[in-house]
Order: sequence, then structure tokens, then C-alpha cells
Amino acid sequence: MTYLIDFQAPGEASRWRAINDGVMGGISRGGLRVEDGIGVFSGETSLANNGGFASVRRDPEAFDLGSAAGMALRVRGDGRAYQLRLYNDQLPRGAAWRASFQPPAGEWQRVEFSWHDFEAVFRGRLLADIPPIDPAGIDQVGLMIVDRQAGPFRLEVAWLATP
Repeated sequence: MTYLIDFQAPGEASRWRAINDGVMGGISRGGLRVEDGIGVFSGETSLANNGGFASVRRDPEAFDLGSAAGMALRVRGDGRAYQLRLYNDQLPRGAAWRASFQPPAGEWQRVEFSWHDFEAVFRGRLLADIPPIDPAGIDQVGLMIVDRQAGPFRLEVAWLATP
């Protein structure tokens, strides 16, 4: 296993940016901070003003995942559904590769995805006629909550790695 993102690394929190539904008129809020070496993606989603999502993205970095079988995360959730999002130059601007997961509340869990688990999406809609993800080109990762539920959320992430 090779760690791609370890939240114990100094300065890791400053590499993440929030992108919430305010870009479309919504009022959800969310962000990522580091607490005791753990990344904490938290905030509150609101369905007001056609909103309902919160997300964070890490600054771009070439990860060199061409020989990896997929990605793994160690997470502790709150029972809500989340998405791991990956970005590369295969997709149009604003589109992403997503894989969903729903860790049980309060339990640390290792979540693994093969590249086949990722689907191409743009604004929540599946993109058609897209070839499979090219892991060698992945240069950005993100987390999103978009489960059509209003309320507080908290996802703790110890690390992201290759399985």
C-alpha cells in the first residue's frame, strides 16, 4: 500500500478547498480541517434554494497511478453517503469520476475501489460514451456529500492510498 494523502503531513489542511452549493444559489456549507492528524470533512447541507451538496477538492498533484489497481481510504463516517471524486483531463471541465460509499456511523472502515467502480458524471448526471478512467492522468481528488438530506455531516479520513 502506498499512501497518497496522509493527514498527519504538515500543511495538508491548507491544500484543500471547499466548493459548496453556493455556486448555484444554495446555502450548504462544508470544509476540511485537520484534527489530531485526521482530515475532517464537515459542515451542514441544506436543500433550500435548490441546494444540497458540499464538497472539498485537494490542490492538483500528479499522483502517478498508472500501475495502481485502485484507491483505498480509511474513514469514519456518520451513516450518510459520500463520494470520492477523481479528476483528470479525460473529462470536460467540471466533470468528475465518482465512487460512492456509506461508512457506518462511528466506526473506522477501510473502503477500497477498483478503477471500474468510478463513473463519469457532470452535475450529478452520468456521462455517456466515456472510455474507462485512465488512472495515470489523475491529478486531483475530492470528497462530496450529495445525499438529498439536510443536516450536519462529518466524515473523518485518516488517509488515501493505493490498495
